[in-house]
Amino acid sequence: MIIENETLLHKRYLIRENLGQGGMGSVYRATDQNLGVDVAVKENLFTTDEYARQFRLEAVILANIRHPNLPRVSDHFVIAGEGQYLVMDFIEGEDLRQRMERVGTLPEDEVILIGAAICDALAYLHARKPPILHRDIKPGNVKITPDGHIFLVDFGLAKVYQGNQATTTGARAMTPGYSPPEQYGTARTDTRTDIYSLGATLYAALTGVIPEDGLARAMDNAELTPIRKRNSSVSRSLAAAIEKAMEVDPSDRFQTAEEFKLALLNSKSMTQQMLGTYTVAPPPPEAEKKKEMSPKTPPNALTMSALEERPFVSPRKKQLQRERRSRRFWLGLLFTIAVIAALFLWLAPASTKSALLPFFFSTEPSPMSVITPSNQTIGMDAPTQPATALPTEPLSTPLPSPVSVVAGVSPTPFGADYLQIAYASTRTGVAQIYLTNLLSDQAIEITNMPGGACQPSWSPDGMKLVFISPCAVKKDVYKGASLYIANADGSEVQQLPVTVGGDFEPAWSPDGKQIAFTSLRDGYMQVYSYRLSDGRVRRLVETHSTKPARQPAWSPDGKTIVYSYQRVTTYELWTMSASGSDQSQLFASGDVFSNHYPVWSPDGELILFSQRKANEFTFPNLFSIKARAPQSPLQIKMGVLSVEDVDYSPGGNWIAYESGGDRGYHVYYSTPAGANQARITEDVAFDDFDPAWRPLPK
Repeated sequence: MIIENETLLHKRYLIRENLGQGGMGSVYRATDQNLGVDVAVKENLFTTDEYARQFRLEAVILANIRHPNLPRVSDHFVIAGEGQYLVMDFIEGEDLRQRMERVGTLPEDEVILIGAAICDALAYLHARKPPILHRDIKPGNVKITPDGHIFLVDFGLAKVYQGNQATTTGARAMTPGYSPPEQYGTARTDTRTDIYSLGATLYAALTGVIPEDGLARAMDNAELTPIRKRNSSVSRSLAAAIEKAMEVDPSDRFQTAEEFKLALLNSKSMTQQMLGTYTVAPPPPEAEKKKEMSPKTPPNALTMSALEERPFVSPRKKQLQRERRSRRFWLGLLFTIAVIAALFLWLAPASTKSALLPFFFSTEPSPMSVITPSNQTIGMDAPTQPATALPTEPLSTPLPSPVSVVAGVSPTPFGADYLQIAYASTRTGVAQIYLTNLLSDQAIEITNMPGGACQPSWSPDGMKLVFISPCAVKKDVYKGASLYIANADGSEVQQLPVTVGGDFEPAWSPDGKQIAFTSLRDGYMQVYSYRLSDGRVRRLVETHSTKPARQPAWSPDGKTIVYSYQRVTTYELWTMSASGSDQSQLFASGDVFSNHYPVWSPDGELILFSQRKANEFTFPNLFSIKARAPQSPLQIKMGVLSVEDVDYSPGGNWIAYESGGDRGYHVYYSTPAGANQARITEDVAFDDFDPAWRPLPK
């Protein structure tokens, strides 16, 4: 829970503002009431006895740090049942992420100086006895002061490295793109872990793109895109140094921060002789920032305070946004021309209509159609889509109809697909359901449940949602939750009958008459159905209490349900009829891997599902299997850390899914093969999960 402003923490630190929030706690700006100075208070929510003991030991060591590129740790304390806290210098200025947002890609000289300064800080930390690992180097943790001085900040996740001992205690940060593969799970981390993360940070500064995830690279699910392929102006020597720092195998990286610093400085002649303190151009002063917001300032100029509230948006994503705006302009223009042509023909004399009809109308099918209420079509040629455009299939734009418009998120049909996704997000502190239009990037909150809401599932006409509440954060099981139904704009919320235990994982049937769901009403997970016409609840699967069944998903024809069933030691995929009869195993999965979150393709040919090891931690991968003639499942390599809770677009051209882990969850969309992948949000301060693609209203 976020600490409110003006709260006096530990009878000394008056909280002024929340500077950032992550999966392991928050960072606050506070005033030290004893000394009258501003400080940064880093919160760590791990409060077990072992973590508290380790925290105190390491906090004492961190308090002895004295280096010009590192803030000083001045205090530490543990509040029982709440969290662990480090107090350190508050560093004014902008962080590297904000600078990248402000200026785009950084020049080589500046990146070299930033890298050299952070290498100095790392060399100091790594030389302590015992060595100190930072373990969370990323653009947001590199600070540049108003005089251009460079600091490495945020030591709430630092780890004292005990020789060859594996790192098994202390909170562990994992930021996809910036963390090396050994930082995931319980693998051993050492000083070379920080070198990788610094290399990834400099990679992002030079290219404006977060590099491919280290674990995905280690699993051969992705390859690092060379720096010069993203930014050809970068020198070969600098690109080679940074890419060496980011090698998957730690033995292939620079072995010390000093080695990395020398490689950076030697990559360009003007920096070869630069030793000592490194500074860069300071951020704009407050007066300059106010001047930028004067009436003469371009409309898209922003103050730094506004930038701090926005996630880093890479130039690549900005380019996609520009392409989307251009695409919407041309589609709107074509639609306007079509309407004008139709009105002209309607008002023109009969002889003129006969003469112009062949010009405006083609007897052959056209690539693009504007659908009229009478289902007649006016033919037009569609503009060529860019290679990075969203769908590439024919587009259909309906004329005004009684379709729900949710608070400014207008319906966006694209071929057989509706480019809107509902999902749960904790961006306000507790999970609520949002609706995002992928073409406009608008996200509208459509629930406001006191206990939170998640797991949305659309009615087949796309006009209603079923969801569960309470749901403050993402969990595997929601004890005490109930099912709710609401309109697409969040109005007319109706709670379905409440039971002891909890109901969750709802799935609306294709005919709109039933909702299948998982329930704990008998003390363990079983699959039930709720009939909307009369409120009848029926158990579809009846098993032993040690063999739970869950996660039902309907076939497109509504005749079959696939679900996860823990018959022995692992979850297997089983199918049954809509009434619960004819239960059978889809395929033999063995006793090593568990299969979860099945979903049917809209044509009924495939079932996608996530698979992970049952008895040890692994990130889930995506698999597919034929629904009618099951054979061995095939893995689909998506190029992200994990894939769960997949949902098809109505036309089957796209899928949405969640990916993440201990550092947070985010919603992605791509083709079913993983191409044209994009993430709905770029902010890592909150979780996005449970995506549900909106059906095209019928």
